[in-house]
Amino acid sequence: QVQLVESGGGLVQAGGSLTLSCVASRSTFSDDNMGWYRQAPGNQRELVAKINTDNNNPYYADSVKGRFTISRDNAKNAVYLQMNNLEPEDTAVYYCNSPVFGNVVRFKWGQGTQVTVSS
Repeated sequence: QVQLVESGGGLVQAGGSLTLSCVASRSTFSDDNMGWYRQAPGNQRELVAKINTDNNNPYYADSVKGRFTISRDNAKNAVYLQMNNLEPEDTAVYYCNSPVFGNVVRFKWGQGTQVTVSS
């Protein structure tokens, strides 16, 4: 069973930055497209960014485009989310996983990392 461990969340003021990290316990990590998701209280979990195995052609949700950057380091089995110019609306628990199609993901969800943006 693949384990996903997210870290890097915290409390930040609006306009601030955070970098999230996710490490996967999977030796074939480089074969998986990876994505960052978030879930705010009362909302469904949504995909905010994804990156393919070749570390190119990233996808971003409109709400984060131009502010968030996804990247990966296959040698470290890690995927990152650099978040700049954070807004209170970005407050959520952030998770990583491997998107399959629609809302279907490949692995069991990790514990996520809380991001709280104060106004």
